This record gives sequence, C-alpha cells and structure tokens, in this order.
Amino acid sequence: MNTLQDPLRNQVAQVIAKQIESAFQIEVSTDSILSDLGPVPNLQMGHMAFPCFKLAKPLGQNPKAIADQLAAQWSDDSLTSKVRGVGPYLNFFFKPKFWGETVLHPMVDKSYFKIELSTEKPFLIEYSQPNTHKELHVGHMRNLCFGHSLILLFQYCGNNVVSCTFPGDVGTHVAKCLWYLKFHNNEPIPDVEKGQWLGRMYSAAHNKLEDEKGTDKEDFNRQQLTEILRQIEQKEGEFFDLWGETRQWSLDLMETIYAWAGVTFDKWYWESDVDSESVKLVKSLYDEGKLVEDQGAIGINLEDEKLGFCMFLKSDGNGLYSTKDLELARRKFAEFDPQENIVIVDMRQELHFKQVFTAFGKLGLGDPEKCKHLKYNFVELPDGAMSSRKGNIIPITDLIESMKEAVKTDYLARYQGEWSSEEIDKTANDVAQGAIKYGMNRMDSNKKIVFDMKEWLRLDGESGPYIQYSHARINSLLKKFGADSKTNPNWDLLTHERETELMIHLSQFNHAMFKSLEAYKTSGICTYLYDLAKLFNSFYQSCPIGKIEDANLKAARLGLVAATRTALAEGLGLLGIPAPERM
Repeated sequence: MNTLQDPLRNQVAQVIAKQIESAFQIEVSTDSILSDLGPVPNLQMGHMAFPCFKLAKPLGQNPKAIADQLAAQWSDDSLTSKVRGVGPYLNFFFKPKFWGETVLHPMVDKSYFKIELSTEKPFLIEYSQPNTHKELHVGHMRNLCFGHSLILLFQYCGNNVVSCTFPGDVGTHVAKCLWYLKFHNNEPIPDVEKGQWLGRMYSAAHNKLEDEKGTDKEDFNRQQLTEILRQIEQKEGEFFDLWGETRQWSLDLMETIYAWAGVTFDKWYWESDVDSESVKLVKSLYDEGKLVEDQGAIGINLEDEKLGFCMFLKSDGNGLYSTKDLELARRKFAEFDPQENIVIVDMRQELHFKQVFTAFGKLGLGDPEKCKHLKYNFVELPDGAMSSRKGNIIPITDLIESMKEAVKTDYLARYQGEWSSEEIDKTANDVAQGAIKYGMNRMDSNKKIVFDMKEWLRLDGESGPYIQYSHARINSLLKKFGADSKTNPNWDLLTHERETELMIHLSQFNHAMFKSLEAYKTSGICTYLYDLAKLFNSFYQSCPIGKIEDANLKAARLGLVAATRTALAEGLGLLGIPAPERM
C-alpha cells in the first residue's frame, strides 16, 4: 500500500530527527517519528505532540527528562514559534507562515492533492455484486457507495487499482422469475423500466411458490424450476432465450444506477461465465487427490483451521457459491496478479470467504494472505430489515427520485425563476448523491445503518448536504469578496484561535485520508469533512471578512477560506459526491 503523509508532518519529522541528533548524538528515522506524531488536547498546550517514550531505552533516561532537554536545547527553525516539554511529550506551536506555505497555498493551487501514482501491482477490488432478475434497493447502495469510495481513496493515495464486479445471473432466483413470467404473469411487459418490473415479478414468483408449498402443485413447480435451470446451463431452449432477454433488462437497470453514481468497472465477471468452469476445476482437483469425498459431496477438510468442511460439489454433482468463488479467485490472480484481492460482501458471508480463501491457499491456487473479505453490516428501514423476496424494499430508482423531489421542494423552490430549470435539476441530483453516498459511508462498516431520508437530507446535521452547503457557502463568499488564488498573502497575520484550529485540521487532510485507507474505513473521510465544515463555520462566526479594514488580513483570511473550499471539494470527491457551486 502506497504510503502518504501530509507535507507539514514530513517537515516536522525531519526537524525533530535533526534536533534529536544534535541534542543526544543518536540517529532516529523520520518514519518512526512520523508514526508517533499526534494531536494535542487543546491549543493552549500546542499544535502537535511527539511522545518521547521510544527514546527512553537507547538514552537511558525517562521520557519526561528527554522532552524537557529537547525543549531547552531546541534551536531556531522556520517551523516553530515555541516548543515545550509537557510530561513525556514534546509539544510544538507552529508559525502561521509555516501553515500557509506548507498547507494553505498548496491547497489553493491544488498541488497539495497531486499524489504520484505507484507502478506496483494493482489492488483488485470487487464490489457491487447484485443479482439479475431482482430489483436493486436501498440496501445495495451501501456496498456500491462503500466500494466506490474505497477505490477513489486507494487511487488518491497513489495506489494502482483494478475495479471489478461479479453479478449473480444464474441460480434459483432466476429460475423462479422465469417460471412466473412463463406460467403465471398476466401483466403486459412495459416499454420502459423493464429491470424494475422484472424485480417485482421475482417477488411475485417467490410469494406464489411459498403459497403453494405443501400443496399438490409443489412437486410440479419444482420440476419446472429444474427444467429451467437445465436449459440455462445447457444454453438451449426457450427458457435460455428468455433468460438472455430478461438478463439484459437487469443489466440495463444496473448500468443506469452505476451511471447515476459515477461508477465504472474495469472488469465484469458473471456467475454464468464461471459456473461450469468452476465445476471442472473442482473435479480436476479431486482427480489430483487434493479434495476428498464425504457422503457423496466433494470438498476439503479445514478442521485444522477450525473452519469445518468446505464443500465444493454437492452429492448431485452441482456446484455451490464456494465453487464459483474458488474459480473466480483463480481467474483474478491469473489475469491481474494483484497485491491484494479485496472482496466487499456483507458480514453474513464471513465464514464462506474464510473457507474459500483458506482452501485457495491449501490447494496451491494462490496466496490466501493476499485475499481479504471486507465485510459490512446491513441497511435497514426504521421498521426493520428489507427483503427482495418479500417485496418490502425501497427501490434505488424510487429513492433517487424521492430525494430529488424533496430537495427541490424543501431547498430549491425559492430559486424558481432565478435559476434555470437545468441548474435546479442538477443541484437536486447533486444533493441527492450527497445525502445517499455520505449516509452510506458515514457509519463504521461494522455498524448497522438505519436509513432515514429526512435525517440524511438535513442541512444542519452530520449529512452530505451539510458538507455540500458549507462548500457552496464558501464559494459564494469567495465570489463576493473576489479572492485571488495567485496572490501570496501574509500568513503571519492568521493568529486568531479559530484560524489556528482550522489550519491545523486542514494540515491533517492527507494524513486522515491515509489512516482511513490503512483501516479500510471510508467513514474516516466523512468524519474529517464534517469536522472541517464545523470548524469553518466556527471560524467564520468569529473572524469576519467583509468588514475588515486591514487589506492584508482580509487577503490572508480569504486564502484560508479558499484552502478550505478546495479541501471540502477534494474530500467530497473521494466519496463520489459532487460539490455544488451554489445551493
């Protein structure tokens, strides 16, 4: 994983290393110092702290004495205005000019955000694996938004990434849908939104099959489903033709959603492509003596790893999800040889992927240490869990339209006649993206999300629209006061406590992004942006701009405002969220 630190921390680490060498005649690596640099509880204590614990053993002194000696012997530098020993910590106060030249100006001209791309092997990230013949709903958006943001974060930090998806286009759910279409549907096929309609047919099919369980129709229904699956597998017959036609309807719906979300994939894998080949792989592994038979089923014993028996072929000779995922992993490594194969799937599949990836290694197909299941928790409605089978879902397309209409009614109606209808539509769409994508990434991936459209659209709470509104407000300020990114303000004038707080937080942008990536948690991006927006609003209340008579102070504050705008826009971009010019 490509390392990334903000420029200010790099310079601080280099200065500390030189000061330690000067005071104690020992060398300390800047990397070890970088990993230890941390925040200070409040501005009165400092702007950044370096703990001296690791120096205690080589120097034979207690950390407090080391911190005090370093502070006492600290020589003048271009970074700090004051250095203090506070217990075992060395606390730094930085000059405003240092903030300005190292962080603010590079943010304004955007050079701060330009990271060199690694040429190392790619990270392969698989996400958004929807089933065809089902309707995409709110719950699917967590995987989509999480995966997309993670890819953007990997790329921002300079990593080579290949994105892929693995939709489920074969299986019992497909057979159920085609069965209902052929034998029980009385509705005409719509001319538009066929994918959405197909999802409703699947729900109707599931409910009808459930109703007929235990009746004299059950065996006949099962025979029909078996025949449908046989034709699809054999790639012949009327149901295979119907499968191809309806599969395209689902693909059209997926492409519509992905286009709205700004998502593209470098590689599409399909269950139908690996279905028969995965069975062949397992049979060849069995012939080689690498798999065993247990009560007619073929698999691998993982008892030593406390993972039980991983089955790859059932006693009837059919494969399972584990069979397909084994073949999929083999294909990924053969095609891309990734640094890491990351699969984003919900937490219900934790045991499944532990078994598959362990077997992948034991069977000699690849390195299991390079395989990672990135799990996440579910999205629920306020009244409970969603289910495509039962039909109690909020379709994504309905959600998007509902959000856009709510934005137009609640926030943009006052601009009717002033803004063009095209700008109103675009802004409503941008804010809907902000609400959905921020809401899906805000929570730690291990925590459940309860979807609440009203809360997600708030302009005064922890939401995407609040961050977007802060950006639009800043943009309005800069247009009003005529900020010029080419000027070089006198940063030394930024001495107000609110200004310092904002500069400190801005300086942590790259570090916060890298720490988020290191933990595979896009929620860290949301936390950073929310805190940034709050700090800006606090700064603006305490540090007026329009009424300042000192032109130099005004220019410096406008530079700070411009840097904040760019940081907000860049951070929103890492969530796949647009930054509207006005709201």
